[in-house]
Amino acid sequence: MNKFLLTIAILTVVLVSCGQAGNNKIVFASDCTWPPMEFIDAQGKLVGFDVDLVDAIAKAANFEYEIRNVAWDGIFAGLANNQYSAVISSVTITDERKQSMDFSTPYLNAGQVIVVRKGTQGEKLGDFIGKNVGAQIGTTGAIEVSKVQGVNLKGFDEVGLAFEALINGVIDAVICDSPVAADFALQRAEYKDKLTIASNLLTEEFYGIAVNKGNTKVLSKINEGLTKVLADGTIDQLKAKWGLK
Repeated sequence: MNKFLLTIAILTVVLVSCGQAGNNKIVFASDCTWPPMEFIDAQGKLVGFDVDLVDAIAKAANFEYEIRNVAWDGIFAGLANNQYSAVISSVTITDERKQSMDFSTPYLNAGQVIVVRKGTQGEKLGDFIGKNVGAQIGTTGAIEVSKVQGVNLKGFDEVGLAFEALINGVIDAVICDSPVAADFALQRAEYKDKLTIASNLLTEEFYGIAVNKGNTKVLSKINEGLTKVLADGTIDQLKAKWGLK
């Protein structure tokens, strides 16, 4: 997800701890509106692939952590203001972002794909010239749509709203990160019989955990745990749990 810097809005705070207490805690921010990566379940609990990944990283590197549910439009502003130490929220590593923040080792390739109603023709954005394609505002999906002249970008505050619009025939397609597309189009009971993923990966985008530029102390601790999680098969177990490839 590639999203803009606006005013921060902290919605929910979930505290989970492991390892030693005291100053050995890293506070993460996450916009929990992107299943299966990070979302709030029916019991009001913060869950998802990224949530499990933080837990595994923290255990592997022996530190405490806290995850705060923060609205995306201010999530990087909050990081810059040191309201938390890291962001794990389906954050795509980009050259633009590298100018103002540092990233962990990449942990997931999650390129953009197009989702349509079953029976709709079109495998690439050029097939939707003159039609309406939805994306969450400020995401890499929205950026991809804006590159294709003649395709009408319809922006939504949350990706779930875009899928509702698609189901209701308001728009013709949705473009989003492949893990999110898989959750909505392939696994959700209310959508899986009506939607399909129409394209292959349109982009190559790797997720990483963001920290402030030069915050080597936090980054090294995160990478210590992430390196172990990537090497010991834990990452593959989490992918299988959440239906990711």
